[in-house]
Amino acid sequence: MTVTPRITVWDGRLVAHGRSVLAGVPDNIVLTHASGAGLVDGAFVGATAAEPSSMHVFTFGTLRDLRFVCCFRFKLWWMTQRMGTSGRDVPLETQFMLLECGPGDGHGDGDAAVYVAMLPLLEGQFRAALQGNDRDELEITLESGDKAVQTAQGTCMLYVHAGTNPFDTITQAVKVVERHMQTFHHREKKKLPSFVDWFGWCTWDAFYTDVTAESVKQGLKSLADGGTPPRFLIIDDGWQQIGSENKEESANAVVQEGAQFASRLTGIKENAKFQKKTKTKESGGGGGEQQAQTPGLKLLVEEAKREHGVRYVYVWHAMAGYWGGVKPAAEGMEHYESALAYPVQSPGVMGNQPDIVMDSLSVLGLGLVHPRRALSFYDELHSYLASCGVDGVKVDVQNIIETLGAGHGGRVALTRAYHRALEDSVARNFPDNGCISCMCHNTDMLYSARQTAVVRASDDGAGWCRVTKKTRVHDAAPGTLTGSVRADDVDVIAGLAGDGWGGEAVVYAYRSGELVRLPQGATLPVTLKVLEFEVFHVSPVRAVAPGVSFAPIGLLDMFNSGGAVEQCEVRGGANAAAAVALRVRGCGRFGAYCSRRPARCMLDATEVEFSHDADTGLVTLHIPVPEQEFYRWSLEIEV
Repeated sequence: MTVTPRITVWDGRLVAHGRSVLAGVPDNIVLTHASGAGLVDGAFVGATAAEPSSMHVFTFGTLRDLRFVCCFRFKLWWMTQRMGTSGRDVPLETQFMLLECGPGDGHGDGDAAVYVAMLPLLEGQFRAALQGNDRDELEITLESGDKAVQTAQGTCMLYVHAGTNPFDTITQAVKVVERHMQTFHHREKKKLPSFVDWFGWCTWDAFYTDVTAESVKQGLKSLADGGTPPRFLIIDDGWQQIGSENKEESANAVVQEGAQFASRLTGIKENAKFQKKTKTKESGGGGGEQQAQTPGLKLLVEEAKREHGVRYVYVWHAMAGYWGGVKPAAEGMEHYESALAYPVQSPGVMGNQPDIVMDSLSVLGLGLVHPRRALSFYDELHSYLASCGVDGVKVDVQNIIETLGAGHGGRVALTRAYHRALEDSVARNFPDNGCISCMCHNTDMLYSARQTAVVRASDDGAGWCRVTKKTRVHDAAPGTLTGSVRADDVDVIAGLAGDGWGGEAVVYAYRSGELVRLPQGATLPVTLKVLEFEVFHVSPVRAVAPGVSFAPIGLLDMFNSGGAVEQCEVRGGANAAAAVALRVRGCGRFGAYCSRRPARCMLDATEVEFSHDADTGLVTLHIPVPEQEFYRWSLEIEV
């Protein structure tokens, strides 16, 4: 059935731009499209089943001999990537897929490769994912997470988008899905919290749950003494009031290891480790201790900002309050209507890596705040934190909510209710959009986040093994790595360089300090031994005057050298053939490429010393520490 000019099902094949993507597409697969510009390159995939169910697995078609990269959840909380060429290589819980149909595949127009992005979606109360089987079939799973919530069909389970540029294809696909679903916003529309511009420290790896007010202060002092004072602080797990359930019942439970994860929140304020105590004299004349009027957390935050120069303090809490939720009927917390719930994981998650947290909670249960009380819970917690000077929250263990959908309309409905409550509370209490989401790599969250702009990117480690179902090192003695770098490895370089760019670029190597000019299409060989690394900064070369070429680099001692350059334009110089005007931030050694020695360099209208390497063209000058924060320097290089 032809739906759009470029995505079709024809003769049992899924075809994109004339290239065959899947074979053996069943008759129950239907493609549709929505109204709106740009949908000529995309289509929504639906399917029908014989009977209603809360869980369906639909065959989409057979995938063979096409390169792809995908992102999948290797365990409940986190995604990682995998590459392959056939359906059997597609993991369970795949949430994103990009396929490459190379030149000559099928009967496509032109010689360029065609890239096909596949995005499994949320549809109503159901959530879709992709997976493969040993027959190389690509399958679409559709599940609600509540046996009472059933359907016999999905009409827009998956969105497929095709194009000749993989980066544009992905971006356009996400924006089409955004318009279609209207449940989340693309990152371009979200406010980034201010802490992203500062070096920060999280207490977790230093202290784990043993963190105290004193250890936080010791950590800040230690970092400052070492020359790296943090301006952003996360007080992680260990500050809250928590309690375990009846120890006799716990002792008889099947699961002992990991039982600490069933601890539940018993109050929204800080625990005794963070309370400030002061000596007082009692009426009887004896000495005693009593709690200070000012909360200990507030005193700690004030001291961190006043004595240690910290600008932003975030505090950790779990999506459900704590790992084991909120203790039912805990004193002062009865109005949250917390009740024990027992997690049920998706078959796809269970087929990948099991998690000790879930082993514990499936036996001991989680105290789930009723969805209608979630906003009240978050608002009271966050307003207290804000009153202590806290600027935001790191909200962890988020994907636990997807396992608790039974009796609440399913995983999508429950997740969306919690995220709406969370984002409403953050907007009320942390005006800088102070929220970091963590352990949250499911599409239930990603396609429900209208406001949250920062997400922790990955688990600790890489190289997940599908056989052992854990992260491991496969090669204990890796050899030398060889490769090459070229200008168009940076996909957007031509667009940034503008009209008239001839394809030449300079490459600055951070570790070696070498600068190389590459002609159009040329490559720079790279060799790395064990434990070696290199960061390359690529900058397009432009003619700025007859016989003179120029390219900005940035701060040479920063990993992201070019991040220092915010603007670069060429104009006529008063006493030179041309002048390159740059707006620069930061301090330290600044570098640029110039094919001949500049006449002079002006920093904020003051001439400064510089050096020029005639062999490489590297211009180097020193930018001092500015007196004002976020100061932008005006740098002019006359040639």
